[in-house]
Amino acid sequence: MKAPVAKKIPYVHDIHGHQRIDHYQWMSERDAPEVLEYLNKENEFYDHCTKHTDDLKESLFQEIKSRIKEDDSSVPYKFNGYWYITKLQKGKNYPLHYRRKDVDGATEELLFDVNEMATGHEFYKLSGISISPDNNYAAYAVDITGRRQYTIYVKNLETGEIIDQQIENTTGSSVWAADNKTIFFVRKDATTLRAFQIYKYELGDNVANCSLVYEEKDEIYNCYVYKSKSRDYIMIKSSSTLTDEIRFIKSDQPDDQLKILQARTQGLEYSASHYKDHFYIMTNKDEATNFKIMKTPVSMTEKENWEDLITHQEDVMIEGFDIFDQYLIVSDRFNGLNRIRIKAWDGTDDYFLPFDNETYTAYTTMNIDFSSNKLRYAYNSLTMPASILEYDLSTKQTTILKTQEVQDASFDPKAYSSERVWATASDGTKIPISLVYKTALKKDSGNPLLLYGYGSYGSTIDPYFSVSRLSLLDRGFIYAIAHVRGGEYLGRNWYEDGKMFSKRNTFTDFIACGEFLVEQQYTSPSHLYASGGSAGGLLMGAIINMAPQLFHGILSAVPFVDVVTTMLDDSIPLTTGEYDEWGNPNMKDSYEYMLSYSPYDNVQKQEYPNMLVTTGYHDSQVQYWEPAKWVAKLRECKTDDNILLFKTDMSSGHSGASGRYEAIREVAIDFAFLLDLEQITE
Repeated sequence: MKAPVAKKIPYVHDIHGHQRIDHYQWMSERDAPEVLEYLNKENEFYDHCTKHTDDLKESLFQEIKSRIKEDDSSVPYKFNGYWYITKLQKGKNYPLHYRRKDVDGATEELLFDVNEMATGHEFYKLSGISISPDNNYAAYAVDITGRRQYTIYVKNLETGEIIDQQIENTTGSSVWAADNKTIFFVRKDATTLRAFQIYKYELGDNVANCSLVYEEKDEIYNCYVYKSKSRDYIMIKSSSTLTDEIRFIKSDQPDDQLKILQARTQGLEYSASHYKDHFYIMTNKDEATNFKIMKTPVSMTEKENWEDLITHQEDVMIEGFDIFDQYLIVSDRFNGLNRIRIKAWDGTDDYFLPFDNETYTAYTTMNIDFSSNKLRYAYNSLTMPASILEYDLSTKQTTILKTQEVQDASFDPKAYSSERVWATASDGTKIPISLVYKTALKKDSGNPLLLYGYGSYGSTIDPYFSVSRLSLLDRGFIYAIAHVRGGEYLGRNWYEDGKMFSKRNTFTDFIACGEFLVEQQYTSPSHLYASGGSAGGLLMGAIINMAPQLFHGILSAVPFVDVVTTMLDDSIPLTTGEYDEWGNPNMKDSYEYMLSYSPYDNVQKQEYPNMLVTTGYHDSQVQYWEPAKWVAKLRECKTDDNILLFKTDMSSGHSGASGRYEAIREVAIDFAFLLDLEQITE
């Protein structure tokens, strides 16, 4: 079977006196018969070319599934007089949500069986469960396409009745006022999917009568609604990449006028939590690049009244904080590593929880009660499964509440080793790489190695444990994470040095990491693979144009590769809100810089690595036609006989399949592609 050949229809993009001829722009006509025909042909070609690995895919699926505890449950957490818990049952794709009263002998109450709710749907995502203050109602949201357009429902938890009013086209989040009848929610623009309006709805009324509370008119901003941890305030936040603005009202006065905490000031970022008479604020005010923590009286919220609590440090990035009656818990990052700082309000304690290696992830989680003396946090590493721990702030004793169970009697964390090494980028910058492999593995240029990268939005990919990854490690693979610029692994400047007019650093950093791993004989170009999704898919597209000879194979998921065209189209979701990330190509300097690296625009006649490209037809973050166009152009231009496969899931979106078993099958597809290239058949 021959690879599909897409028809070419010239389309001229004309701006700044420059013309780009795009032969595959016709693929952006969603639901057009010729588009669907092309996608189906590519899927058929994928099936044909990988048929010989079907048994391998199935065995990988079964192998990974056998390691997970199929009957499992979350660590219960207490909220407003109830303990909440989520359970998974063997053979079922989706979770079951329960609660029980915080009294002796209380029985569990089933809130939602998502398996039953998902019946008849190819994709089903339940999100945003929000319980009313009197515990009698639950608002929840459902997405049945994968496009992240949620419909909000309300369930009467006493009768089990679903209220006969549905709120469509929302972000999925909702907040109850203290009156147990008013719900605040966020509406999306139907075309761009920008979160831009906050409404309130009163139970018993018709949804058509919802009241508009706030509208964000600036197209580079999105808005959100949430309730303060104290439950005293409803907060509305508008955010762009560089600037924030928060409004608030008392939760027991839902009809009041919103107050502005601090008016938006270009470049001022801040978030706020409430406790007693103050708002506690994490901000970059006063050139605090790595952020600091401040507080201000609720009655005087303007920035002139903000007072330092934790000052700015050049080498420490503050990422968040938790407030307790007697302690302030600060989550920060030093030299790329997570830290959890315990600081007593009375000054008697100020120390960090101890962590003992360089390839771990730690973060606080579910600390709902101000008066508690127990801090919950999570920990895992490249070699250690995830644990939820509880630290007693009074006794300084730690209790393990739950550890991820690997359902394999032969699994031993000591059979795997991890390390952090540093490559040197083209400008001399040291780039960290986290590695994990079988302890018995020797350095050898014949080792297969999968190098993962992202490097955008300041999103940091911390080292984490993966049950599925064991299937690669046990077959001799090394797995590596390149902590390239564009994330915040080494602080806020690490992000600034990988965005806008410094974006190319992300790509050259990743290439430098690959070259370092080859030079140090961890692997060789004939066994080096790279993987990335979304903005990480952009990374994959850029590196194969710039250094195709360095990699034997590429996994590129939902890749953002048609950068210039997308960023010129303000009707596409995310476009206007990301001008501060990539640049606005309506400005000539940004246009020319983006055009210099845009993967689709820089495809050329040369050899390319073996590639598997995957996407979801309903993707709202990266439209399906970006990878479709990219693959068509690669087929036209590449001069090699290497494999190029393109697979579209016609029923999912940006995050892939919604069911846990189907998500494992997607991993098995990727792993089978890599193992086949390595001629590993079982």
